[in-house]
Amino acid sequence: MIDLVLVDDHTLIRQAIARALAQVEGFQVVGQAGTAEEALDLVARHPPHVVLMDISMPGIGGLAATEVIRKTYPQVGVLILTVHDREDYLFIALRAGASGYILKGADIDELIEAIQTVQKGNVYIYPSMIPKLVSDHLHWVETGGTEADELKRLSLREREILKLIAEGLGKSEIARILCLSPHTVRRHREHIMEKLNLHSRSELIGLAIRRGLLK
Repeated sequence: MIDLVLVDDHTLIRQAIARALAQVEGFQVVGQAGTAEEALDLVARHPPHVVLMDISMPGIGGLAATEVIRKTYPQVGVLILTVHDREDYLFIALRAGASGYILKGADIDELIEAIQTVQKGNVYIYPSMIPKLVSDHLHWVETGGTEADELKRLSLREREILKLIAEGLGKSEIARILCLSPHTVRRHREHIMEKLNLHSRSELIGLAIRRGLLK
C-alpha cells in the first residue's frame, strides 16, 4: 500500500484528486493539506511514502516545503503536481529535492505512473518537460564547462543578483534585500545578460543551477 499526502490550497482540486486516487488499488490518501506548513505537520506526524505537492500556495510555498521534507525525511518522495510548465520551476524543484514533476493537465494513468515511479525511489519527469532537460544537458556538454569561466566575468554584486533572480525574486524584492534601487537592479540584470550572452530569465536560472549558485 502506498500512503499519500496531498498538498494544494485549492480545496476542490485537492478533493477531486483524492477521490480519483482512492479508486486506485494499492493507493491510500492518509492526509490532505491546504498549506505547506500544514503539510510539514502532517508529514512529521505520519510520514507517507509520497507527497503530492503544489508549488504556489500561501506561506512558505511548496518548493521550500519540499526542501524541508527531503532533508528531514529522505525516505519520503515528493512529487510536484503543478500548473507551471516552465523549465525554471522544474530546475528549482529538482534542486529542492523533488523526485518528480507532473502537470495538473496529466491524465490519471500518468499520475499513477508518476506516483509509482517516485515511490520506488526513481525520478519522474512529465514528458513535455524532458526536451528542455535534454537540451540543457547538451548545452552543458557542448560548452565543456566554459560557463565557469564566464561567471568570472561577473562582479560579486552581479553574482548576488543572479542568485536572487534564480530563486524567483522580482526586481523590487531584490532591491529591498540588497538596499539598492529597482533601477540599479535592472541595470545589473542587463549587464549580467550581456556578459553571459543570455536572452531570458529561464536561461539565467538554468545557468545559475548548473553552476551551483542555488543551494
